[in-house]
Amino acid sequence: MISVTDDEAMELALAQARSGGASGEIPIGAVVLDGEGTVVARAHNSRESLLDPTAHAEVLALRQAAAALGRWRLDDCTMVVTLEPCPMCAGAIVMARVRRLVFGAWNEEYGAAGSRWDLVRDRRLNHRSEVIGGVQADECGAMVTQFMLTQRVAPEE
Repeated sequence: MISVTDDEAMELALAQARSGGASGEIPIGAVVLDGEGTVVARAHNSRESLLDPTAHAEVLALRQAAAALGRWRLDDCTMVVTLEPCPMCAGAIVMARVRRLVFGAWNEEYGAAGSRWDLVRDRRLNHRSEVIGGVQADECGAMVTQFMLTQRVAPEE
């Protein structure tokens, strides 16, 4: 197993996002690194293909990491994701006790790691993650923006 840096992990998350986007999913990718910096999980959004509203990249990657490591507490792990997590994913990150959260683009609409809300560092909760935002933000944000402009159909009036 090879240890990777946050930037290298973000490249892997971007590859996951591209893969999901190519199949019609909102292009968001995530990877989980164990305490040694080894990739133990990779996922992309799969809500459309799985018909599952909880099939966000972060949730799927957390499930894979827990299975790979044989434990639900991921307190030595780092989650790397291309877009700031939504409240559901931020809650899952807290409940899994993820040590570090690294993300690319800020999510002004649904972000729950510092932009709209800050669930992952809320002092009222029993766990707080270290947060590093803005890693390769331009590329991560452009991917989602481009998808929204070209793939999504405007709602009927």
